Amino acid sequence: MRDHPRRGARSRAAALAACTLTAVLVASGATPAYAAADDTEPPTAPGPITVTAIDTTWVELTWAASTDNVGVVRYPVSARFEDNGLTWSTDTNSIRITGLRPSRTYTFFVSAVDAAGNGSPSNPSLRLTMPPGDDQPPGAPGQPVAFDVTATAVRLRWAHSVENAALERYEVFRVDAGGALTLVRDVSQYPPVNSATINGLAPNTTYTFVVRARDEVGLLSALSAPVTVTTLPPPPSCAVRSVVRQWPNGFVAHLVVENTGSTVVDGWAMTWRFWASQQVQGIWGAKVVDRLNNSYLRVGNTGRNAVIPPGGTVSLGLVATGTQLPEEITLNGGLCTVADE
Repeated sequence: MRDHPRRGARSRAAALAACTLTAVLVASGATPAYAAADDTEPPTAPGPITVTAIDTTWVELTWAASTDNVGVVRYPVSARFEDNGLTWSTDTNSIRITGLRPSRTYTFFVSAVDAAGNGSPSNPSLRLTMPPGDDQPPGAPGQPVAFDVTATAVRLRWAHSVENAALERYEVFRVDAGGALTLVRDVSQYPPVNSATINGLAPNTTYTFVVRARDEVGLLSALSAPVTVTTLPPPPSCAVRSVVRQWPNGFVAHLVVENTGSTVVDGWAMTWRFWASQQVQGIWGAKVVDRLNNSYLRVGNTGRNAVIPPGGTVSLGLVATGTQLPEEITLNGGLCTVADE
């Protein structure tokens, strides 16, 4: 059976149109769908990155184009600063990147991707320090405040320094005899933090600390006003006897805590296990200080029972909701043993 002349003409026309469309796509750099689907060959790595223009907050980069058996459709660009990463994408072999920070050092990477999603190796990275845009040092941090003082550690907190660009870190110094400064903590500002814990201190010792700010250019602030703090004596040894009466959702506890050490306790704080859902309904012989991490209750002495001589005792009582009884009792940081009744 012979093809109808018109039907044959239409078939030849459709084939010619398809060939023409493919030629146009190839000439324009586009990739036909069937070609992309069959493509498993990745592009070559782009050439080395070069800088064509730069200012304090932006940079223009270029690189030699990748080659591919079908065609490159985009170039992923990334930058890393310390542990932070940024990404961009361009369909040409150059890019202008804005929103960068003066004096900050970035490492840039570029790779190539074709229409089938095949990715090239990254080209040689470029490590680049942006031009300085800051000639003003930060303001001095606020005077540190000491809290959570123990026998061997102290936490410091201060008001943030005022900076016209960006802070890099705070430096915490111990002021030694004669005014010499010893760096004891570096506090990175990624993310911003205005506190630090100083460990490894000696018990019952007086220390002075100051704080200084450093910005990303390396400019330094003046020192903060000093703070002086005395660490607590070594934790006393102690023993605790308790008498507890419980009901379905609460209890009353009577505690007798003995100083079993050889030195006087002059001012004390006690902690014991206490759930977040529990509430104090009454307390005597002590006053509530705070709730530590919603897992412990901390109480302190009253004006009448601050001193516990060696072999002496202090008595206190608690009425509370819940079923968690006083356990893991500490006296000035020292864990008390359970005394025999």
